[in-house]
Amino acid sequence: MSALAAEPQYGQGNGWEDLVRRWESMDWPEGCKVEIIEGIITVAPSPAGRHNAIASRVHRRLVLGIPEERGVVQTQAITVPVRRGMFVPDLAVLPLAVLDGPGQYVAADAVELVAEVTSPSNANHDRISKAAGYAAAGIPLYLLIDSFASGGPTVTLYGEPKGDVYRVLRAVPFGEEIHLPAPFDLALDTAEFPVS
Repeated sequence: MSALAAEPQYGQGNGWEDLVRRWESMDWPEGCKVEIIEGIITVAPSPAGRHNAIASRVHRRLVLGIPEERGVVQTQAITVPVRRGMFVPDLAVLPLAVLDGPGQYVAADAVELVAEVTSPSNANHDRISKAAGYAAAGIPLYLLIDSFASGGPTVTLYGEPKGDVYRVLRAVPFGEEIHLPAPFDLALDTAEFPVS
């Protein structure tokens, strides 16, 4: 699995608004994940079954632990212009009222938690570029589920963003529980995550 990058087109505007307009207007392959990462439009194929199994388990647990006025979404684009990013996290928790607005994306300041499940082709984006982008945007919690971490499959919860850096709140290997703080106040059992 690999990602394709749509490079800037010289002679056409390449500012943030131009990138977003291009992202919105192109006819991308169905089922692909299209994001803007550090000013480059990237296209990645749909994820593998194990990836989706993990996302589904986390999704189910989050839905059971949040108030009705919040939603857990899997395909919502989040704009992070300060990092020239339009990220589509594997999961995002946000007020449902935010989704009633027009457009294909929401502002990052409405998002309470994002979760990314790494794939071989995107692991570094999730670990570095997106972590910095989510922190810079002030998203309070970032859950990184890294099946391909060098020390073995790991779940890391980041919080307390400052600038483009998060503080590691907790990190556990697959098989252990990880607790999400308020407003979630719930435990995720990572023992049920399939290992690649």
